[in-house]
Amino acid sequence: MGTQKTVIVTGASSGIGFAITQAYLNRGYNVIANGRDKIRLEYAAKQLKHPANLLLIAGDIAKPETARDLFAQAKEHFGKVDILVNNAGVFISKPIQDYTTEDLNRLIDTNLKGFFYPAQMAAKQMKVNRQGHIINITAALAMQPNIAIPALLPIMIKGGINSAIRGLALELAADNIMVNGIAPGIIETPMHSKEQEIVTALKSLAPTYQIGHVNDIVNAVLYLTDSQFVTGTIMVVDGGSTTGKW
Repeated sequence: MGTQKTVIVTGASSGIGFAITQAYLNRGYNVIANGRDKIRLEYAAKQLKHPANLLLIAGDIAKPETARDLFAQAKEHFGKVDILVNNAGVFISKPIQDYTTEDLNRLIDTNLKGFFYPAQMAAKQMKVNRQGHIINITAALAMQPNIAIPALLPIMIKGGINSAIRGLALELAADNIMVNGIAPGIIETPMHSKEQEIVTALKSLAPTYQIGHVNDIVNAVLYLTDSQFVTGTIMVVDGGSTTGKW
């Protein structure tokens, strides 16, 4: 099993999750990569050259059995889990009157249940080991809403998770389990259009007039999982968009 650390990353097949997976593999860590779509996960593994310390587990993270399987497989193959990165998430921006029941259910499933079930399993296993890190990718918009981006449901759910992170950090502190969040602003990922007009509009959402790179989030994740003295915090990585009006 080796002595290297073991990490579970949800939403690992593309974007921020893929970059986080790659960064941990580069460190020599064991990584259990989760995504809903098996084909996309396998394509991601191909890009990573199918390292022996990468384990793919496809499944809907909204289902408790998926979380149980992630931790069971991690324990069977690598002995334990040191780090959980709850990255899987969806973002739907609409005026409140346009949201549908399907939108609400989708956001609750992926963003809320996808946080709770893995965090619950992580707490259970990490308390036995008396150490660990739980990192949750939230959203800067949940900390500072913006009139240009109507997004009540993501703000409501991610905002609740931001508060839950602080509560869970207190609950698990005595077991040396660090619980933190990272709140990205606009990050360059496949979900954003490359059209110049849209790119210009996205840049205008931060006073630095920049769009972040996935490596900005990766660096924050690595910092938090290296630290033994940071817990209960939400690290904002947003080019200054939460600082106020400009």
